[in-house]
Amino acid sequence: MDLSTPAAPATIDIAQSIAQSPSYIATVWARIRRDKVTMFFGIVLLLIVLMAILAPLIAPADPYKANILRRLKDIGFQGHPLGTDQTGRDMLSRLIYGGRLSLFMGVMPVVNALVIGGMLGVLAGYAGGKLNMAIMRTMDIFYAFPSVLLAIAISGALGAGIGNAILSLTIVFIPPIARIAESITTQVRSLDYVEAARASGASSFRIIRAHVLSNVLGAIFVYATSLISVSIILASGLSFLGLGTKPPEPEWGLMLNELRQAIYVVPYVAALPGVMIFITSLSFNLLSDGLRSAMDLKT
Repeated sequence: MDLSTPAAPATIDIAQSIAQSPSYIATVWARIRRDKVTMFFGIVLLLIVLMAILAPLIAPADPYKANILRRLKDIGFQGHPLGTDQTGRDMLSRLIYGGRLSLFMGVMPVVNALVIGGMLGVLAGYAGGKLNMAIMRTMDIFYAFPSVLLAIAISGALGAGIGNAILSLTIVFIPPIARIAESITTQVRSLDYVEAARASGASSFRIIRAHVLSNVLGAIFVYATSLISVSIILASGLSFLGLGTKPPEPEWGLMLNELRQAIYVVPYVAALPGVMIFITSLSFNLLSDGLRSAMDLKT
């Protein structure tokens, strides 16, 4: 999977559809329901999220409790359906609890970037001129670096930890979201109804709130869902490298690191965290594609 941030979609058609059609949401939902792939992976994601939320209720064992006498047991071992890790902890329980940190570290940077990048993009697009130049050239500096290297460099400079990992990924995702928000805002501010609102004496804040945000939010939200899949992989990669979650916390990337030397002893057990990362990131990616197709009414 390509870990570079996804290319910005042609979002102005989506934005105009949102602004023009009162039944737009109902139409999009009807198209999503007809898309079996999107519905399937949407259900998969819902199950993963519910699994993480209900972890204390459904996990069969304590994810932190070790039993050295039962270390590195294979799938199907008595009392441990998915085996045990290098210290004898139940793998099923750790995978269930690991979804909490993995999803949190995957979603939070995108949410933060959605707010910060969206605000910067709208401000740059609406203001134009030197302010636009200053904001967007700063974004281009960060956008020029590969997302993987930038995340590792920032996390390495800040130090290991969940907070620093989230901060580094937030910085990585702000530039692409800001670029999309700026592009849409630049196009929307020259539309007739925006010019009419400006001529009627409406303030810039009111114009942005009533006309610009209604066009920008839908487009950058869909794009942000595609970034979550990248964010989950990057967050897991940081934990794998020791720059994210610290032991003994259950997190899929850290679990891969801890089990890497057991790949020759219990290969199927060692691969389970990677399978969860793959399924979750793939589900977010395909769900984003389905949303984008459903929101583009011209297709």
